[in-house]
Amino acid sequence: MNKTHEFLLRRRFLKVIATTAAVWGVGAWAQPAKPNEALQQLRIGYQKAAVNLVILKQQGALEKRFPNAKVQWLEFPAGPQLLEALSAGSLEFGLTGDSPPVFAQAAGKDLLYVGAEPAKPDSSAIVVANDSPIRKLADLKGRKVALQKGSSAHYLLVRAVEKAGLQWSDIQPIYLAPADARAAFERGSVDAWSIWDPFYAAVELALKPRVLATGEGLSSNNSFYLASRPFATQHPQAVAALFDELTRADRLAQQNRPAVIKLISEFGGIDAGVVNLFIQRRPASPVGLITPQAVADQQRVADAFHKLGLIPKPVRVADIVWRPDTSK
Repeated sequence: MNKTHEFLLRRRFLKVIATTAAVWGVGAWAQPAKPNEALQQLRIGYQKAAVNLVILKQQGALEKRFPNAKVQWLEFPAGPQLLEALSAGSLEFGLTGDSPPVFAQAAGKDLLYVGAEPAKPDSSAIVVANDSPIRKLADLKGRKVALQKGSSAHYLLVRAVEKAGLQWSDIQPIYLAPADARAAFERGSVDAWSIWDPFYAAVELALKPRVLATGEGLSSNNSFYLASRPFATQHPQAVAALFDELTRADRLAQQNRPAVIKLISEFGGIDAGVVNLFIQRRPASPVGLITPQAVADQQRVADAFHKLGLIPKPVRVADIVWRPDTSK
């Protein structure tokens, strides 16, 4: 292929992406350009609940799609840790909830939003023990609430406190990673826990807690795919190929749920009942470019954290949303 032909193909590909920026699902991604042949390394960060990514990992799909690249998979307990690795140059691509990118951007981390899945408001919740005297959100005043700092559960709690007519200073946030938070919740060392799936599903089945609130009406609980700037700008074809494979994986999750439950359960060592529960409340999740609505939702997350002084400076989310039409 001569350089002129290659340039024209690349330009055509980027034009297709630009004209579909507000469309969910496969759409124009159905037949993306071939991955950039120069791609030599693809390190992917994921969490146990990243259904589409876990399917691809277990199938070896990306190793087949990118035969000339060394594909590596790195698991993280939560989004903040994943984005720290991404910004440090240890990853090219990963999936997190809504809050981690806000904290990363406020800290000056160099990364890009490249894609998203539809909202999952029912996949996170604030729970209390079944016999707890806490009956409504306003009862959280003065209480200890466990959460992963900078996670989607952090924003859910911020919104819940606001809805209850409380100030952030009215509660006692206890910042713990999910495993430690689960232990504290079981011991009764905290009064409530703000958490996401699959941890939410696991505690729901094991301890039968009461749910004070889910994300419904509070937080869209969006899931975002982020990438290092060099990867996104130098390999836009590879990003398109990733979205194609992720959307294909989601179709499998919708069409052959028993097989996917078994796959995720065996991979993550998660009880099949837990996987079944969190898959049930997970909507169809094709992967597409960031929509204007998702950017607006994310800006509300950023503004809320800045208003409370939880991030040191205001951020403009749109500044780090990848624009493949300009490859920036």
